[in-house]
Amino acid sequence: MPHFICPNCKERSIDIDRKEGMFDEAVSCHHCGFGFLFELMDDYYPAPTTGRGVFELSGWSEQEVLGADVVSAFGLAGFEEEKNPVKLSLEWGVRRLNEQLQLRTRSGSLKAVIGDFFPALDDDGGLLVALTPAHG
Repeated sequence: MPHFICPNCKERSIDIDRKEGMFDEAVSCHHCGFGFLFELMDDYYPAPTTGRGVFELSGWSEQEVLGADVVSAFGLAGFEEEKNPVKLSLEWGVRRLNEQLQLRTRSGSLKAVIGDFFPALDDDGGLLVALTPAHG
């Protein structure tokens, strides 16, 4: 059964056929009305609060970074340019999991984070990113 997450309000939902009602359109969010959802793969279903702590982690509000280039918006570092997880995920259509990265907060301090990158599997493209504080 396909699981979805709304990139706008983070609500999760289930949809049997990946279509909006009887139309041949991608499923949209019934909670906030956002136009599309990301499908979560069966082997990756993080805690329900994932994505709700962007400000606490980075100092940036979600509205300030939604739609922006994720590498520059969060000052992500810790990878060689040819191994940029965002570019690899989008170019090859593959998930990049457990990337050990550094995030520059709004105040300028560096935080160790773990990044998981999921390309959209439809014609519209896009990227879902989960950043988690690294412990240890």
